[in-house]
Amino acid sequence: MSVWSASTVGNNYHFGHPPSRYTHSNNWCPNPTKHKCVMANEGGLNADDALHTPAYLSWRKLQLSRAKLKASSKTSALLSGFAMVAMVEVQLNTPTTIPAGMLVAFTVCTTLLVAVHMLALMISTCILPNIEAIGNLHSISLVHESPHERLHWYIEIAWAFSTLLGLILFLVEIAILCWVKFYDLSPTAAWSACVLLIPVMIVFLAFAIHFYMSLATHKYEVVNCGIKELEFLKEQIELGDQDSRMNNMTLFDQARVV
Repeated sequence: MSVWSASTVGNNYHFGHPPSRYTHSNNWCPNPTKHKCVMANEGGLNADDALHTPAYLSWRKLQLSRAKLKASSKTSALLSGFAMVAMVEVQLNTPTTIPAGMLVAFTVCTTLLVAVHMLALMISTCILPNIEAIGNLHSISLVHESPHERLHWYIEIAWAFSTLLGLILFLVEIAILCWVKFYDLSPTAAWSACVLLIPVMIVFLAFAIHFYMSLATHKYEVVNCGIKELEFLKEQIELGDQDSRMNNMTLFDQARVV
């Protein structure tokens, strides 16, 4: 896994490998021939210290935001296109026996589906170029110029609209489309689509809830581990200060005796 990954595994890149000729250089990128990564004020930082700086944390957030926006834009463009094609290509018999409420539901669901995905696509299209411009430079010293932290909520909204709300509306659209398409031919076929969609929707919602709970638990464990490391470092620093004071006092007493 690359060190640019948004996961925490990239943080342990240098801890699980033996020292190499890149270990003592200021460039801590694992592939310096491909990326020219530089740190701001990195003259006094080694490879391990660079992984725990605020700039590196912001860089990881930038990479995660860029991945979310890319996924949102691709998913939204694809699903909104499918919805538009379904609305245009559907053919209704004249006269039709389809309930008027089902036609209204089909119209409303299709409009909401396209609108939600277009909103997510617009947010991704507007924000992604500004993040890509900084991310492609592979320079952590320029990470503060990226708007990913200020526009964090917009990125999360695009991600939620594209992956959660948009997919739910797409599943509902499938059931309504089957009803509109096959009700005149066979009402049983229309009802079967709705019956099959119920367990699919339950599985989808269960996976979404489990995924977000697992992600929240993972973030909590990572933060808790970081807090424990900070507490351990604090204890080490305090012990070092105590040892230093004791040594100074011993030297001072010896000087007085002499």
